[in-house]
Amino acid sequence: MKRRLKDLLASRLMLTATIFSSLIVFFMAFVLFLKGSLILTTQPLTELLFSSSWYPRRGEFGFYPFIAGTFWVTALAMILAIPVCLLSAIYLAEYASKSVRGVMKPLVDLLAGIPSVVYGLWGVLVIVPLIRDHLAPLAGATTTGYSVLAGGIVLAIMVFPIIISVSEEVFRAVPNEVREASLALGATRWQTVKHVVVRKAIPGVIAAVILGFSRAFGETMAVLMVVGNVAKAPSSMFDPGYPLPALIANSYGEMMSIPLYDSALLLAAFILLLVVFSFSIVARLILIRIERGLM
Repeated sequence: MKRRLKDLLASRLMLTATIFSSLIVFFMAFVLFLKGSLILTTQPLTELLFSSSWYPRRGEFGFYPFIAGTFWVTALAMILAIPVCLLSAIYLAEYASKSVRGVMKPLVDLLAGIPSVVYGLWGVLVIVPLIRDHLAPLAGATTTGYSVLAGGIVLAIMVFPIIISVSEEVFRAVPNEVREASLALGATRWQTVKHVVVRKAIPGVIAAVILGFSRAFGETMAVLMVVGNVAKAPSSMFDPGYPLPALIANSYGEMMSIPLYDSALLLAAFILLLVVFSFSIVARLILIRIERGLM
């Protein structure tokens, strides 16, 4: 009886801890929306999202330049990252020997543990001069190097471990019988990978890309250091930008004494959380469907 009571208490305690952990995100969203809703009483949401006028001391809070900067940096990061990550994942899953995989996989995973400020410093020392002195002149553009392209390159490297790790696991989960059947029909190894393995694994690859997108969308420190932080919507990849996470990190502490400014930044944080949460849910639903064999 005593042992059963202990088991019941332990299970209830673990259930409570699990529920608490799961509800934290909703509590965060509720607090951010509650604190950020003040700005909605002075400006409609459509004006906040699509206006380019950012003059906080005049009560004008147009988020469009920051939203545009966020999407520019994230889109460039994903365009650069997806081909490299998929080819790397295919090699690790289908071609690499155990010894090569044993060396390369930890190195890729190590990228996930590097602090974002280190990525930012590396971007300032390497990527910014590379863009300023070499890439921009090749394209006939003039730039300081602090640009959305710099942010995109740094972010692309930061999402490598997420997309590569998840994609590799998805490729390795494809049954060997499928590969053997394709090879038995006369297909080459590359044809088997291209037309059978990748096609079978494409839902999981999409989920990996979405998870990488969510990671890139909310990144702050590394982007803040290389993107230029100019409150103007970029018109090319060599223009500086100002993503929403960088805006919040740069401005929040010193602007808490201005209620509307404080509310605007908290609403921006709520928007970021909502976007990342939505993409994470979509990725999780895709993975669940894969596990259940519905796709």
